[in-house]
Amino acid sequence: MSTTTAAAPLTIRDAETLVAAASRAAEAAGVTVSVTVLDAGGHLLAFRRDDRAVLISGETSTRKAYTALQLNAPTADLVDAVKPDGPFHSLPTALSQPLLFIAGGVPVHRDGRLIGAIGVGGGAPEQDHAFATAAVEALA
Repeated sequence: MSTTTAAAPLTIRDAETLVAAASRAAEAAGVTVSVTVLDAGGHLLAFRRDDRAVLISGETSTRKAYTALQLNAPTADLVDAVKPDGPFHSLPTALSQPLLFIAGGVPVHRDGRLIGAIGVGGGAPEQDHAFATAAVEALA
């Protein structure tokens, strides 16, 4: 009989570390952003919007985090999958929950298990992805 141990869940301290690291990376690049951290169940653990970040960045950061969590993949890796000839082309409109296939969402793993996700919005997609990735690396 094999036993599996559960990975420790994402904590509020972890979420604060993720938000702070993403915010530092964005600030260093001179970009104002919103950052959302969700736990493994898709529940909000932390959110921060820079004073001058565009208002929609709050919504996009949350949708990016949710998408990365649900598909257990960085949203940057999913962009081509939802193009008209892609295998998931109908996915953005098929579900009641709002998915967003723009780079900036990254799943968070611990001990090989999915424990949450981070989403960053407000910069160019490749910038948001870099800020989210930097945050995940800072947590590791």
